[in-house]
Amino acid sequence: MHAPLARRRPRTLALELVDSLGDRIRAGQLKAGDKLPTEAAIMDEFEVSRTVVREAISKLQAAGLVETRHGIGTFVIGPGDAPSFKISPEQFSTLQDVIAVLELRIGLETEAAGLAAQRRSEANLVALRRALDMVIAAVEAGQDSVAADFQFHLEIARATQNGHFAELMSTLGSQIIPRARLEPSVDMSAERLAYMRRVNAEHESILDAITSQDTESARAAMRTHLSNSRERRRRAQAQSA
Repeated sequence: MHAPLARRRPRTLALELVDSLGDRIRAGQLKAGDKLPTEAAIMDEFEVSRTVVREAISKLQAAGLVETRHGIGTFVIGPGDAPSFKISPEQFSTLQDVIAVLELRIGLETEAAGLAAQRRSEANLVALRRALDMVIAAVEAGQDSVAADFQFHLEIARATQNGHFAELMSTLGSQIIPRARLEPSVDMSAERLAYMRRVNAEHESILDAITSQDTESARAAMRTHLSNSRERRRRAQAQSA
């Protein structure tokens, strides 16, 4: 029996729906040329909202698994040679998993920061500043800053003017922010607040370099930021061993 997605964490509903439908396509249960069930049918089966269904279908389109024909419906293209890269929620379950993703991010986002410094527009800078102000406000209010933190990194990807960076970041989603997986919401202790302020100082350094169009400084600031996060998880892993 298929477990309703609504029983799982709301933040991952769309990604889990992508996995479920993608698995059916790859297994041949939904073949090339088949029409996907209607939005209403998917909502009913998986017990999710229309917004979740539409986001999942958008991601399946980006992955090359389906195509939508307006006025007709959404059809399976098939897996064929469609991109298959993904990081499932289950791959964020341990500290080692998070460290592995941080290593990927160091490679991806270090170069993204450098390109953003070269190519950013004034509109990009406004979006980056807005996202970072949201992170700072959430931290100072003792609230969850994960969504705003991810938005800041996504805006850097967009500032590269290379859609592949933003598309890959969007596919990965906010689960790539380490504390989204391993640090559930807790009261903001003085130590945690100090740590989050240090993180935001690193964010400010990245933004300053992008604003100044200093490519190498932007790369260095991003590498430092993500490497610090990785080293913190490595220390936690060593302490728990």
